[in-house]
Amino acid sequence: MRSKGTTSRLHKIRSVTRLRVAIFICGLFLLFMPDVHWWHPEGENRFMVYLDGNPMGTVDDAAKAETMYRDARRELALAWQGMSFMQLPELTTSGEELIQGSIDRENDVKNSIKAAISAELSEGYSKAYSIKVGETMVSVAGADEAAKLLQETISEYDTGGDFKVDLVADHSRELNVLIPRVQKAEEIEEDAPVLSLGGGAAITDDEENWEIEDEKTGFDSFEYGIEEMGFSENVEIVEAYLPDDSIIDYEEARAQLTDLQELKQIYKVKSGDTLSKIALEVGLPLDEIIALNDTLENENSIINVDQELLITVPEPELSVIWTETTRDDEVFDLPTEYIYNDEWFTNKSETLQQPSAGYHETVSQIKRKNNEEQSREVLYEEVGVEAVAKVVEVGTMVPPTYIKPLSGGRISSGFGGRRSPFTGAASSHAGVDIATPTGTPIWASSGGVVVTAGWCGGYGYLVSINHPDGRQTRYAHLSKIYVSVGQYVSQGQVVAASGSTGQSTGPHLHFEMRIGGVAYNPMDYVNLY
Repeated sequence: MRSKGTTSRLHKIRSVTRLRVAIFICGLFLLFMPDVHWWHPEGENRFMVYLDGNPMGTVDDAAKAETMYRDARRELALAWQGMSFMQLPELTTSGEELIQGSIDRENDVKNSIKAAISAELSEGYSKAYSIKVGETMVSVAGADEAAKLLQETISEYDTGGDFKVDLVADHSRELNVLIPRVQKAEEIEEDAPVLSLGGGAAITDDEENWEIEDEKTGFDSFEYGIEEMGFSENVEIVEAYLPDDSIIDYEEARAQLTDLQELKQIYKVKSGDTLSKIALEVGLPLDEIIALNDTLENENSIINVDQELLITVPEPELSVIWTETTRDDEVFDLPTEYIYNDEWFTNKSETLQQPSAGYHETVSQIKRKNNEEQSREVLYEEVGVEAVAKVVEVGTMVPPTYIKPLSGGRISSGFGGRRSPFTGAASSHAGVDIATPTGTPIWASSGGVVVTAGWCGGYGYLVSINHPDGRQTRYAHLSKIYVSVGQYVSQGQVVAASGSTGQSTGPHLHFEMRIGGVAYNPMDYVNLY
């Protein structure tokens, strides 16, 4: 029979054992069961992570899910020799607000994401090479196809086959990225870089033995042909795993990059531009320019200097920039030289020196984009025959304007040949007759000095005015004269009243325009309707 002390001691041992077991079980729970969190609710605090709608686990911060997704892709890429993955499942999160709840371990969530991506890649994905040109990308099955496409684009302009495109790994990038290097074939094997100082000096390893090249003095001092070639846009080739349906064949990829496309560009308005002039310059119909720009209503819309207009220009996505040195001979003209005379009107000019064409031979460095010349610099020139410029003296003063010399009226006889109303014989009419009632006010068509004011044979009463631009107007068959010889009259000033004096068949105004004493058709200078 156990004593009371022994029973008490056994009871204490059992209690301690139970406590130890309980602590051990709690440890196992904390070690193997999901994390349990207590939160003070202040919005969403637990997030379910999904890939293409499939659950990957739970986290306490949506930003962690993004980090796990990037880490999973990076680890997979490194495991697959640095390959890039494109068009992978979409990551989404859905949040909720809890006071207490469990979340999954971050490593478990990331492994679930990696497993889902790997499963996606195992079906319908293949290794490909994506050629990125600016914002455009096409994908082909092999690196050789990518290199061939770039080489053929260069070779279209490199007719001598002097340049070769090599794909070089970009070691500054974490993933597998190739960039094209365009070099002359004989330069590819050279290991040491060449430092160029614009042809002025050659740099050697020994600073004391620098050699200064002689300045180029003749045509034989230049090397002719294509010097440099490259692409107008940044080009890179990315090794990637892509859905099979996004990989296209070689011919389609080449067409997408090298065929002409309607690319949108900006045209900045220059001084003197009009919409019609811009349309001719860019080779685009005026109605298309108007349709592309909301600021333009029609062909009469006002445009301002430095205004930007949207235009479309046919241009390939992948363009070649190349520089060529050429030797050319040509007959050329110098631009016309103008001498401005502030005492002459703008409609007066006089040639002071006749032009003569020149002949020269040049060495030029030409920069082209595809077949379009971008710039030209003459490096050397020998002139065979000096050109002589045409020299013209021109006036700067704006000539006076002319207006209809009366209100209303009807043209009853035009300028030129007609039958005489008095004899019926063929005659020449030196002016225009405007039928109007006697007494109609007649005003000066333009400002000038009165040189005739009185009776003048068949003209009847006549007023003649000499104008500053050398022209003279005549107003005949008048009934009254209000001005005198030597008087200056302004445009629109009343000088007489119409009538039917002299050789006249009825009340009208006979209006003439004479230049250098010779009568010209007034309707070529004045709107008489």
